[in-house]
Amino acid sequence: MNIKKIAFKIGALILNILVMILSLSAIFPIVWLIYSSLKTEREFALSIASLPAHPTFENYVNAIKTAKMHIYFFNSLFTTVISVILIVIFSFIVGYFFARYQFKGRTLLYTMFLAGMLIPIHALLVPLFVQFKVFGLLDRRITLIFPYVGLGLPMAIFLMENFIRDIPHEIEEAAYIDGATLTQTLFRIILPICKPIISTVVILSALSTWNEFSFALVLIKSDALKTLPVGLTNFSSQYTVKYTQLMAAITIAILPVIITYLAFNKKVIQGLVAGAVKG
Repeated sequence: MNIKKIAFKIGALILNILVMILSLSAIFPIVWLIYSSLKTEREFALSIASLPAHPTFENYVNAIKTAKMHIYFFNSLFTTVISVILIVIFSFIVGYFFARYQFKGRTLLYTMFLAGMLIPIHALLVPLFVQFKVFGLLDRRITLIFPYVGLGLPMAIFLMENFIRDIPHEIEEAAYIDGATLTQTLFRIILPICKPIISTVVILSALSTWNEFSFALVLIKSDALKTLPVGLTNFSSQYTVKYTQLMAAITIAILPVIITYLAFNKKVIQGLVAGAVKG
């Protein structure tokens, strides 16, 4: 019995050590990126691993003033916020009707939405570019919102439909008996119940939209409308790369993502687990 306990403790210790190593391997690049952004170009060239001898925020100032990071940040924020709001509204309404109603063509429509998760998004770049050019939608403030909402809806609808399907019908029946309309039931009763899955959809959609590069590169040409991922390419020229300024810019770009994840990661897990357990 003692031997089994000792073996179990040794196994648990080894497992914990492996998890710690994996965690450090994930955290260290972020820490290295942040303290490297506080170095001068000379310090970074002499040693990429050492801590900065005299930390400076000059790289951040240059990234904002010279590289227009504040403009790219606003563009990413605007596109992400509008896209996420539309994804949540459409996916909630569509997911509700898929979960609660049987109508002609429902299976076909639902299958089409699910198929959207299987299509390689980069295969749509050229067709979308041609369509946007024909309709005059290239290089506009709202250009990226269309593909981001379209690409984010399939997963969001799938999550919403699975969650709403397992909400008891009796809740809605009681609301109807009390005189509530469909709209009141939908937004005053069902919507609050769906907060866990809505949080999941918001975070997943926000992260994917904030980090998207390909569509932003192809569909946007104006420097005033570029998003952060595309704006980061300005730090690389044909012959040189301003590494410390690039790291400062990357730090600015990833901070919202890190803060969002740290603040709401439990909500993501709760939403996904709730849907999985109910389904």
